[in-house]
Amino acid sequence: MKHSRLLLAAALAAGLGFPASAQTPATGPSPRAPETPLTSLPYTPGLDVGAMDKSADPCVDFYQFACGGWIGNNPIPPDESRWSVYGKLAWENQRFLWGILDGLAKSTAGRSAAQQKIGDYFAACTNEAAVEKLAAQPLKRTLDRINGMKSKSDLAAVLARLHLATGSSSLFFGFDSNQDYADATQVIAFAGSGGLGLPDRDFYTKDEDKSKEIRARYAAHVGRMFELLGDSPEAAKREAGKVMEIETALAKASLTRTQRRDPYRLFHKMDAKGLKALTPGFVWDVYLRTAGLSRLNTFNVTEPEFFKELDRQWRSLGLADIKTYLRWHAARATAPFLSSAFVNADFDFFGRTLYGAPELRPRWKRCVALVDAQLGEALGQEFVRRAFSPELKRKTLHMTKQVEQAMEDDLDRIDWMSAATKRKALEKLRAIVNKIGYPDKWRDYGPVEVRRDDFAGNVARANLFESRRRLAKIGKPLDRGEWSMTPPTVNAYYNAQMNDINFPAGVLQPPLYDPRMDDAPNYGNTGGTIGHELTHGFDDEGRQFDAQGNLKDWWTEKDAKEFTDRAQCIVGQYAQYTIVDDVKINSRLTEGEDIADLGGLVLAWLAWKAETAGTRPESREGFTPEQRFFVGYAQWACEHHRPEDLRARALTDAHSPGKYRVNGLVVNMPEFERAFSCKAGQPMVRENRCRVW
Repeated sequence: MKHSRLLLAAALAAGLGFPASAQTPATGPSPRAPETPLTSLPYTPGLDVGAMDKSADPCVDFYQFACGGWIGNNPIPPDESRWSVYGKLAWENQRFLWGILDGLAKSTAGRSAAQQKIGDYFAACTNEAAVEKLAAQPLKRTLDRINGMKSKSDLAAVLARLHLATGSSSLFFGFDSNQDYADATQVIAFAGSGGLGLPDRDFYTKDEDKSKEIRARYAAHVGRMFELLGDSPEAAKREAGKVMEIETALAKASLTRTQRRDPYRLFHKMDAKGLKALTPGFVWDVYLRTAGLSRLNTFNVTEPEFFKELDRQWRSLGLADIKTYLRWHAARATAPFLSSAFVNADFDFFGRTLYGAPELRPRWKRCVALVDAQLGEALGQEFVRRAFSPELKRKTLHMTKQVEQAMEDDLDRIDWMSAATKRKALEKLRAIVNKIGYPDKWRDYGPVEVRRDDFAGNVARANLFESRRRLAKIGKPLDRGEWSMTPPTVNAYYNAQMNDINFPAGVLQPPLYDPRMDDAPNYGNTGGTIGHELTHGFDDEGRQFDAQGNLKDWWTEKDAKEFTDRAQCIVGQYAQYTIVDDVKINSRLTEGEDIADLGGLVLAWLAWKAETAGTRPESREGFTPEQRFFVGYAQWACEHHRPEDLRARALTDAHSPGKYRVNGLVVNMPEFERAFSCKAGQPMVRENRCRVW
């Protein structure tokens, strides 16, 4: 996973109903119990026999065999666009966090400084009457700043303030800090493409009927938001058309998501003179000075051609058109934190139309997600203290080391890689840092002022803190201890430039990691996840970075071709799978995740066999240990999507749907064929198997 800004993106998603990971649409409300705060996390076993469909033949459709019961018993809740084992655990974690925050909001005596901030933030967020009373007032100062522009020369200062206030790349472009691709010990400024309201450039460029319909409904939504700002219907329609015109031009000038998987396409290091030459109509000195970065002279411009188009737009657009565009994006960024008119309009398009979620998430859930997004490590301390013991950390760290040892042993056996490249691969593997549970040093939110009576102000001040914190890293020594996810998060990631794998405490809970369960399903599930993140260091993207995290080619030409040929086998396999209707997987986009899925499961198998060597694991509940390993793996991926969500993710998600993250792997593993006594010619037996790692 690439390091990226979470800020408002996470906060906005909090209002739209999108949990962690998530195929068959389900209807009707979920039969789950009423949502209430939890004082402890519920228990679901790491291998749930009730989640299986034993009537299915595992050699015909293993996903249905492992997950059919779960799919039947867990319809998509009305406030979600998809539902999954990951999503359900995230929901349970949220209810547990709700209990923590509700207590800290109501009982103010004896709170620490961090507890005061998260408790008062939650209290302000859940005070819906106060939010409703303010209506759009929190947006007034921003709109006044935009409307007060006297000429285009004012754009740089206004845009810098908007970027600081929102942390968003939706306002023309993005500006952030990140590690230098050429020297990962250095943090430099990154100027990147952005400026879009829809989730991806392909929403603007694809010409089939569904995309045209989405664009028409998006334009109608933009117009509706302008009306909420007080514009007449005629003016709002005209303004929405201008926004679409600008965003479409920027989209066409942007790289596709598949192209962005090549880090060399995103590495264009230049000095201030070079940056200014790309956009001579923009006063960068004023922008940088306003952002508090006046002495910068080193930048990575991820997409120079995008900035050339941006300059053409700024030159051709009138001041009124620029104001229109900025007003829309300011309203879009702030809408989830305003009165219900704005919240509901925002959800109606970005939740219901785009992803198919029938209902807005309840207020408590949006507020928990916001605290996690903006004060996440303060909230994370509370989660870790209650739900992640030192013994759990020790066990999962041991499993991580076992999986890493399996990869080292497997690298020694690989016959397609030369000794020279193998030495570099082993050097990189041994340099990987394991981050388990939570950061060694907690983030200090001391500068963030949080008031119980100022929800929108709390959001704005937390955004400003995070923007300044990130920009302040430019030119400073790299903090290798930093995390890009908060401890309660139900997810994990590998960072190629940090060369580390990160497993938050939230993802190391049952049913994903079950301390009560035997090794077979735990190694299948969590071991597979560990192997997945480890393999990302050696997938089509990660393999281009060396042991220190530098973008550097350490492969011989012959070995690189051998890798590409093996990866192409996976690309060709996944290109045949259908996501929804006639939409196939974009296997060039999902290549890295598909490689990591297969590599991760292979490594988990090897690590499990090493861990249990010399023992005789028992069959349980009618399944052999080998069968339990594979069912344990598959059940993390049990999921549903609404059709709208599947269509949107076909353009934006680098992961294949869960069905193929299971069936697409086992067809390549002779160990699975033997475990279930499958026969040649059955669907889960592939004649020409793929294997990279």
